[in-house]
Formats: sequence, structure tokens, C-alpha cells
Amino acid sequence: MKVLVIGSTGGSGRAAVDHLLSAGHDVTAFARHPERLETRSPRLRLVSGNALDPADVERAVEGHDAVVVTLGITENPLRVRILGPAHTPIDIRSTGTRQVVAAMRRHSVRKLVVLSAFGVAETRPRLDLVNKLFFRLVLKPQIADTERQEQAVRDSELDWVLVRPVNLTDGPEDAMPATSTTPERRKVSRNSVGRFLARAVEDSTLLGRHVTVSGPRESSDLARAR
Repeated sequence: MKVLVIGSTGGSGRAAVDHLLSAGHDVTAFARHPERLETRSPRLRLVSGNALDPADVERAVEGHDAVVVTLGITENPLRVRILGPAHTPIDIRSTGTRQVVAAMRRHSVRKLVVLSAFGVAETRPRLDLVNKLFFRLVLKPQIADTERQEQAVRDSELDWVLVRPVNLTDGPEDAMPATSTTPERRKVSRNSVGRFLARAVEDSTLLGRHVTVSGPRESSDLARAR
């Protein structure tokens, strides 16, 4: 498949690129500075662009079979809450995803995999007390934007998968990241999330589902969209 990764220089985006290449796909890495990717492959194409620019997104989407969106703000969340983001607009997830959806519909690209977060929408009550406070006091604007992003995906009429990882780490890849509605572990590596994003591109059983990704455990229970 020809797969476009939007936001490919973040931790999860980089991991998704690597796992997609390992699975044999042709990958286009789209970012403002895609040259920052260390990965090189004859099946990897680097495209510079802004996810908020409709023309940039339009050019990137055309000719692909699937799109993976891993947009987000990588700056210190406390600084973002107090001063606002220095480099990335606060609405990057929702606005960027809407641009992607519009371009996909125009070019008849059906498969959309989007990185979201555990703790939005119906998963919010499942947060522990510390994370509930952190989300409310520090991440509130970013979580609100993530919820708008999810709504744009659900309204898209595309073949979508929403991936909701728990707290992300830069640790080693988990042997088998779990997909569940009630995660037993509250951390998961970005490498593991990237592997799951790559899997979601191929797995038709995940279509129209919100999937929480956490550390490994034996059971697997996917949350079907309402």
C-alpha cells in the first residue's frame, strides 16, 4: 500500500513510518521538516508541508491508499498552558485533520488512521485522579482540540480508526501492546503505538472503532464506535 503519514517527525509518527516500511509499504512522510527523520529507505518519500495549508495537504494526499495522522504539540505542556504553544497552533489536531479528511474525500482515499489520546470523550471517567487533575488543569485546551479532532473523524464518512494510547514513553517497544477499554497499565511506548498504527492500516476488523492502546496484557477488547 501507499501510506501517507501526516506529522511524521513526532515520536509516534517516526515509529509509524518505521513499522510501515518494515511491513513492506511505500511511505510518504509529511511534516514541516521531514528531513529530521533519521530513517532512509528507497520506499520512503519525504514531503515538506504544513498540515494547516489545504494546498499542501491536497498535494500530499493524492495517490495514496491510506493516511495516518499523528499530529500534536510536542512542547512542554505546562508552558503551553501558561504561555500558549510557541511553534504549533493549539488547534493543530482538529484543523489539520479536517484538512486531511477534505482532501481524502476529494481524491477518494478511504482509509484513515488517527492518533488520539486515552482520556477523551467516554474514556475520561476512566482516568485515575492524578491524570484527571492533570488533564483539567494543564491539558484542557489540547484535550478539547483532540475531542474536536475525533468528532471530525467520526463525521468523515471514511473508513477510520481512532487510536487512543495511554501515557506515552520513550522506552523499549512492548512485546504485545494491548487494545482494550480498561487498560491495566497506564503507560505504553511510542514504538509500540507506531507498530499498532501500522497494523491499523491493514486490519479491516478495526474500522469504525476507538481503540485504547496500553502496555501488554492477555485480553483484547476493542471499543466499537457509538
